[in-house]
Amino acid sequence: MTMKTENNRSQRQLSRLPKSRKRAGKTRRLLVNLRRLVQCLLILFLLFAGWIVFIQWKVQRAPQMALPGQVDVGIVLGASLRKDLPSPGLQERLDLAIKLYNQGKFQRLIVSGGLDHNGSKLTEAEGMRNYLVKKGIPPGSILLEPKATSTYENLLFSKQIMDEQGLVSSIIMTHEFHSSRSLNIAETIGLEQPLVSSTKSDVLFMPYHEARETLAYTKWEWTKLLLKVGL
Repeated sequence: MTMKTENNRSQRQLSRLPKSRKRAGKTRRLLVNLRRLVQCLLILFLLFAGWIVFIQWKVQRAPQMALPGQVDVGIVLGASLRKDLPSPGLQERLDLAIKLYNQGKFQRLIVSGGLDHNGSKLTEAEGMRNYLVKKGIPPGSILLEPKATSTYENLLFSKQIMDEQGLVSSIIMTHEFHSSRSLNIAETIGLEQPLVSSTKSDVLFMPYHEARETLAYTKWEWTKLLLKVGL
């Protein structure tokens, strides 16, 4: 029997297979593909969950730093205004700055934050300055950074002011949940041995802000990667 005849016979035998067996074969292939898809989705979910846990660990792990006798400048990171007045959360940061100023930790302050676009006519920096002046901080001690729209810009633009003014050492003031990312950014942009002093919040809804900070930290890590590769 020739090879060609044998092949023809095999093909005829295959064509005579019951349709049920053909359907079973297709079902098996479908199940294999579905299993692979589920495995891929499970791996992605575990990676995502692991990343969230890692970032939350960093958010919850507020840097604990001993503050020196005095630094060149304190930097207050902005938050929203309400009708041109600091929001309750921002007031907590400003009250921390007032406390440290009165303790003699610095004689100059940078208040950093741009326009909110929430109806306020003043920039965050202007609203912060007004609050500090009403609390007794001399206007001549306050430097305004009125352009920043993110924590990265808060610190980058504040560093530019420091360079212009010949200021080197600094204490960054913010909330605890925000302090880890703030310190990471400060180190990345080249502030010299930056320090962070943070405050807990009695007015913010922390589950929301901590979840939001997880997204912001993730975005920062991506931005930092792009900065490292020169993009």
